[in-house]
Amino acid sequence: MVSHTETIATFAAVFATLWVAHTVGDHWVQSSAQSAAKGKPGWTGRLADTRHVIGLTLTKAVLLALAALVLDLRLTAVGLTAGLALDAGSHWWADRRSTLAWLAKVTNKTEFYNLGTGAHPAHPTTADGTPSAHIGTGAYALDQSFHALFLFFAALIIAAV
Repeated sequence: MVSHTETIATFAAVFATLWVAHTVGDHWVQSSAQSAAKGKPGWTGRLADTRHVIGLTLTKAVLLALAALVLDLRLTAVGLTAGLALDAGSHWWADRRSTLAWLAKVTNKTEFYNLGTGAHPAHPTTADGTPSAHIGTGAYALDQSFHALFLFFAALIIAAV
């Protein structure tokens, strides 16, 4: 029988591991070609997004296996499968870009979604008034917070099942 305290500790370890694996998979494992194409319409975008999510999910699985081995975590195949499937599906959905833009629209977050882009009325500019290159947009912040929410749900499932 697994104790309540052990479940809580497992959740914390799994969430931390998933967060690290997410940032590595989203920024280091994902190729530039996948990033550029995953939001395109049709099969080009769907396949690029699928390749990205496969690499991302493998990264999460490898790091979870390492954490489980080193920390002696008691994880089940059912919990891992369900948690990683939820995470992969939600990640794929959000990374199609039009879907997350739609979610921003229906939640009245379009202005924030456009923050940091030329579509926002207060977009960053250079000294001569042209759009300025930068990292970080409202779309990116909403994307990452959406992924973090589903990492939380995945960690709950993995720790509890």
